Amino acid sequence: MDGNGRWAAQRGWPRIKGHKAGVKAVEAVLEAAVAEGLGHLSLFAFSTENWKRPGPEVASLMALLRMYLRMFRRRFLEKGIRFHHLGASAGIPEGILRDLKELEAATASHPGLVFHLALNYGSRLELVEAARRCVADGLGAEAITEESLGARLWTGGAPDVDLIIRTSGELRLSNFMLWQSAYAEFYVTETLWPDFGGAQLRGALEAYHQRERRFGGL
Repeated sequence: MDGNGRWAAQRGWPRIKGHKAGVKAVEAVLEAAVAEGLGHLSLFAFSTENWKRPGPEVASLMALLRMYLRMFRRRFLEKGIRFHHLGASAGIPEGILRDLKELEAATASHPGLVFHLALNYGSRLELVEAARRCVADGLGAEAITEESLGARLWTGGAPDVDLIIRTSGELRLSNFMLWQSAYAEFYVTETLWPDFGGAQLRGALEAYHQRERRFGGL
């Protein structure tokens, strides 16, 4: 979800106002994803590298996250959305981690869209953790397969990524779902995240449906 800071800077506002506007975009995209009948939606909110940002900005982001997690709870319950925290637990403030786990538990039986919120997420760390789980589970070398490793990723049980949307014109993966995105389609838009809403999501889906996916075949 790139572009919050640039969106705020264009208006002469502090970065936190851009992040607040970005949360509004999350609401709009969630509504559109449910309306379009999507099975899974993943949003990259905070990476393992983002802790390097200035302390006041990180603190503001965490406070904003906690406030909106509680606000979104009602919507998840009304819409039948299942919430899933995607990322490492270690390092997340205790109160936020508790909110994440409570929201997962409260929506675990929901049959609708699965909303994966990537928070404290890094794909390289995810792969390392999956390899460690293979060792901890006693798997021998011959038992380590794509299936056994994939099942131990933080996304275990979810399908591979079909479409990656990059806002604000960014042209990189940024350590996001490196394994799961092996055959993902890319859609890049110059739109900054706070200006990305339902219409923009539908435009990305329309472009995706025009692609011919071959998965390495002819």
